Amino acid sequence: MRLLVTGGCGFIGSAFLRKALASTEVERLVNLDALTYSGRRENVAELESDRRFRQVEGDIADAAIVERLFEEEQLTAVVNFAAESHVDRSLFAARRFVRTNIDGALCLLEGARGHQERTGREVRFVHISTDEIYGDLEGGDDVFREDTPVAPRNPYSATKAGGDLLALAFGRTHGVPVIVTRSSNNYGPRQYPEKLIPLMITNALQDQPLPVYGDGRNVRDWLWMDDNCDGIWAALERGEPGEVYNLGGASERENIDVIRGILSALNKPETLIQYVDDRPGHDRRYAIDFSKAQRELGFSPKTKFEDGLAKTVAWYQEHESWWRPLRDASFQDYYRKHYGKLGLQT
Repeated sequence: MRLLVTGGCGFIGSAFLRKALASTEVERLVNLDALTYSGRRENVAELESDRRFRQVEGDIADAAIVERLFEEEQLTAVVNFAAESHVDRSLFAARRFVRTNIDGALCLLEGARGHQERTGREVRFVHISTDEIYGDLEGGDDVFREDTPVAPRNPYSATKAGGDLLALAFGRTHGVPVIVTRSSNNYGPRQYPEKLIPLMITNALQDQPLPVYGDGRNVRDWLWMDDNCDGIWAALERGEPGEVYNLGGASERENIDVIRGILSALNKPETLIQYVDDRPGHDRRYAIDFSKAQRELGFSPKTKFEDGLAKTVAWYQEHESWWRPLRDASFQDYYRKHYGKLGLQT
């Protein structure tokens, strides 16, 4: 396998790169990453000594770079993690999400199609997506299935849905063997501290307020990052082209309970919790039925949420030198924009 991974300097992508390099099936592994604010070169530093690995800085929406990599590396597979992925940022910077999540996906798909046509060899293409494209679950017993209608409710999920549909269309019209995975909320080490779990951990470590949207009772299904990577690898190896696979953690939790668990693990008081105005269009509940992936890919989440959360809290406690520089002036400006009076201490 000669594999291109995009967005591999991010949280989930870097975990997948480590998994891929552990496989004897991988002859060549190329990581294309634009190294934006959440893509950290240090996340893959230990991989760069492996002769099979190549790190390339570049934008997936740059057709020249994409075409050059297909030709230079004679790629046989692509796993596309590269995405703008934070709902809050999409509310005021939607155009950036369109460029990466739609234009970038299209550029990669065109690259794969062109390479297939020139060489006569298939390029297996796994497009990484999210359960958020399904929208909101209202009934307590409802779950997202692969045939649940797509109904995104914010610019982030709308652009991810657009990328999914393009990918599936390229499979149907151009014969690119595309597989789409849609996972529930991921968590674990190296997640950028704007997301719920690392934001709450790093705020609590500094005895700063923990901002909670609305009543804090929004429900998410949590999936340990390495379990997601196992499912993605199985989709790459055994997934049926043209199919979508939901990957879930079987760990539904209300946000407020997750936050209380973090405070308990750190022995911090719940008085740090401060409720703020809910964000526009905030989906109330997500829940995934991953029985199709279980049946066809052999996927099953292995990590209990409480165990994964404990490992995540410990990692941030032990790696202050990783996360503290990320909470710089630009991060503080973003934080204040969303949480107002709960601005970070400088």
